[in-house]
Amino acid sequence: MADGPLLEQLHFGREDAERDVTDGLLLRGGFLPNAAYRGALSGRKMLIIGRKGSGKSAICMQLKADGAGHYAGTELIPPDETAGEEIRRFELQGLPGDSAKALIWRYLFAVYAARHLVAHAKDAHGYRPDSVKTLARFLKQNGESAEGRFGDRLAQAARGLQTSLSLEAFGFKAGLDVGQSPLSEGAQATRQLDVVEQGVAQAFADLGCGDPAGGALDDGEGHGPLLLMVDQLELVWSAETDSNSMVIGLLLAAKHAASLYGPAVRVLLFLRADIYDSLHFGEGDKFRGDELRITWTEQALRDLALARARASAGAELTAEVLWGELFPAEVEGEETAAYLFRRCLPRPRDAIQFLNLCQETASLIHGRDRITEADVVQAGRQFSDWKLKDLALEYLVAHPFLKHLFPLFQNTGYVVTRAVLGSRFEAAAESLHRLFPAYADALTVPGVIDVLYAVGFLGVRRGNDVVFAGGDDLPAQFHETEFHVHPCFRAALGANSAVVLRPFELGAAVGRVVQGGYQGGFNDGGFTSRPTRDHRLVEELRRSCHSILAQTSRAVSLAQGARDEITQQINRVLDEVNVLPTNTGSVYDLADRVLLTAHYFDTLAAQLLAGGLDDSTGAGDVVRRVREEARRLRRQAAGSYGSSGESSGP
Repeated sequence: MADGPLLEQLHFGREDAERDVTDGLLLRGGFLPNAAYRGALSGRKMLIIGRKGSGKSAICMQLKADGAGHYAGTELIPPDETAGEEIRRFELQGLPGDSAKALIWRYLFAVYAARHLVAHAKDAHGYRPDSVKTLARFLKQNGESAEGRFGDRLAQAARGLQTSLSLEAFGFKAGLDVGQSPLSEGAQATRQLDVVEQGVAQAFADLGCGDPAGGALDDGEGHGPLLLMVDQLELVWSAETDSNSMVIGLLLAAKHAASLYGPAVRVLLFLRADIYDSLHFGEGDKFRGDELRITWTEQALRDLALARARASAGAELTAEVLWGELFPAEVEGEETAAYLFRRCLPRPRDAIQFLNLCQETASLIHGRDRITEADVVQAGRQFSDWKLKDLALEYLVAHPFLKHLFPLFQNTGYVVTRAVLGSRFEAAAESLHRLFPAYADALTVPGVIDVLYAVGFLGVRRGNDVVFAGGDDLPAQFHETEFHVHPCFRAALGANSAVVLRPFELGAAVGRVVQGGYQGGFNDGGFTSRPTRDHRLVEELRRSCHSILAQTSRAVSLAQGARDEITQQINRVLDEVNVLPTNTGSVYDLADRVLLTAHYFDTLAAQLLAGGLDDSTGAGDVVRRVREEARRLRRQAAGSYGSSGESSGP
């Protein structure tokens, strides 16, 4: 059994990689190398793509920390708002937006490489060839020192490209000297940039960086390449055309740098999946081989949780202690780790938040020395509220209407069909179109389904599985009709059951039966009870319940959650039937009970159909069986009423 101090020491890290590095947890073993990290480290991949919170910045921070063993230098280029605005507004007459913005990114890469070479030549090689001295003069003449705000320096660079850079270090007295006749802004900027880039490439060549014979590659004797990384571009991105051009320009510039500088420089870009997937440009197919998308499985999240737990509480901590002593072994009948990771989106940030919240609920709020099942359930409700709000904020730029769609799923079943969603949406469509007129084309039933599936809010039923967006899964197809709200958001929405079915409740007539009340008869030849009829009615009720349960169990194409909910409600009816008296003389009360049950079965069938559970979801046979049993019970009750008044005298 874990003691108090161990639980108090347990911490799964910060939600952001920057503070994780500051706290030291990430570097003490809290980082889990994955395919994206290995692809970035090897240089085989240039684009690391993932959702918010999927670990892009953690990879970036780890690469920067590991730089001494693999790279000649590492430079992180995190665009701030000022820099982003400069790039978004950057234009050059004679060039399309994507190409113009590619030039300013190329200039940034060249300047970072030039600064690196000026310091690196002396420190690593012990001398500065003339080409490196030329770069030092160029940096000084253009105010490209390492000091000063990044945004201010970028603004100055943009003005230089739009007018003229100081190229005297390269032998040109003025920027216009590079051409023989007046040029457009775009052509002039391209000519100037070519001079700078060729100067940087020459310096790398003179030092032998990137040349296997010169020992510049990571061969155990020389040094690795310069690593240039761009991260957190979402901080300066919007869904506007100029923002997309900024990102496309970055991609084009990175591809150009890889070609120009060869193995001496690696450019690594960390992009959010929704940003990258929104781009449409002619050369997009050329980047497929450079892409690597971050995906997380449940097992990978388990491994991450254990690695971070060990980093905080001690390397001797085992999975058995973590999931059997510090955490309860099970929560609501499900293995704890499976319960936790099924209720968060498959990304480290969500898992870290949920795990920490469980620890804080137990240790800080309740003062316990271990996490209980109640702590996990309580933390789960708060976590669900957080994630529903976070989802709306995550996609606020691309889908500002997202939070206005959540009420369509509130206080109802988490299984929803296309038809039912259509009827709900129809009632809200006018208001949504009025609030978001610019998104009217997307605010249709197919459009809403596409958005909710893409952001991970809805999953789609495919065969016996429910598939949520991620990896290479297909988007929701038009013929697919059954969707499930992700378990992460169900508690916040009050959608804890697959379908909302009114539970069976006893009426006044049934109350009399259960209490054993009866309208007396006479044993001396007057009115007497008919125990055989009572017994027959109870058996008919029991038979109907078992018939519906059997039909439900055979409905293998019906969602498991819906089957469980139907089974639960029918079992409630059966539990009441099993305690009914069969020899009380209350034929009339039992007939009322049969009619009440028949009415409930009709209501149940109507609720299933209203929830979209029809033939398209595999529920059609169940609905028909429920209705058939309702009709049969009415006939039985009518027969009991019709014969109950017969004399039983001699």
